[in-house]
Amino acid sequence: MRINGEISPQEDEEIGEVKTTPLSVQQLQKLVVVGYALTSKKRKSFLQPKLEVLARNKGILFVAIDLNRPLSDQGPFDVILHKLSGKGWCDAIEDYQQKHPEVVVLDPPDAIENLHNRQSMLQDVADLDLSDCQGKVCVPRQTVVNKDPLSIPHEVMKAGLKLPLVAKPLVVDGTAKSHELFLAYDEFSLSELEPPLVLQEFVNHGGVLFKIYIVGEAIKVVRRFSLPNISKRELAKVAGVFRFPRVSSAAASADDADLDPSVGELPPRSLLERLARELRLRLGLQLFNIDMIREHGTKDVFYVIDINYFPGYGKIPDYEHTFTDFLVGLVQSKYRKRPTT
Repeated sequence: MRINGEISPQEDEEIGEVKTTPLSVQQLQKLVVVGYALTSKKRKSFLQPKLEVLARNKGILFVAIDLNRPLSDQGPFDVILHKLSGKGWCDAIEDYQQKHPEVVVLDPPDAIENLHNRQSMLQDVADLDLSDCQGKVCVPRQTVVNKDPLSIPHEVMKAGLKLPLVAKPLVVDGTAKSHELFLAYDEFSLSELEPPLVLQEFVNHGGVLFKIYIVGEAIKVVRRFSLPNISKRELAKVAGVFRFPRVSSAAASADDADLDPSVGELPPRSLLERLARELRLRLGLQLFNIDMIREHGTKDVFYVIDINYFPGYGKIPDYEHTFTDFLVGLVQSKYRKRPTT
């Protein structure tokens, strides 16, 4: 933490055009203090030098929360930014919020918890009616299998699902394993899968997925390559279950690819704004991303297939400006709402 504004030559090279300036005592007193509790992986990908310097130039200071000390003994904070799990941490956050209601917590642990289960994460999307927004937003038909792999074919038949099926772990716990996908071409191979898991009907989407990043009211969209279409002929010939690691990683960017417009055209802005606004309210979250696909052969039929909390913002262009503007706006809004005496 360099309150005096000094940086090393190496950091100056990494930061590029963003230049740090020394802070006066008056500026230090007006700093927006953001206490953060992140895993080491998230801290490395998110708290990059350019973000920290830009934040400080806007009057924002990131301070690490010491997990070995009571949260109540730390601070004062204007904002708490976190992505940790576990009952102990959740209880600490909730207790702190009750004692310090003036502090903005991003985001409430109970709201985050709803996205840890793929059985429930898409329910709020399924309840939406966005038919007046230049498109239709759906969720894939799905079923949940909690135990006994041998029961999977029966559960699929009972739910009336059509092959092929995408299988995903039921619980999203931040590990790479929780983002693995399996594609099942025939009902007999389904018993090879390991519950608990969610089975979703595969929707042909031209091999392109839209990742919609939400930071408060800001929306950023990037394209990623995804699983290719599956023809009826291919489905009749292929059998088995195929494992795919995380298919929509940043390395699979499709933003610069020469895509067919019918596949690569971004969803209508009005649709994304309405979807993001509704989900912010229903989920009670400010930081998340939506994985969306366009049904192949249509212009305006979209499916939301996943929602993730506090995703990899470091992968999107200029995330530093988006996130720092968001934090400044949060605190300004908080002070505007304070009653005058």
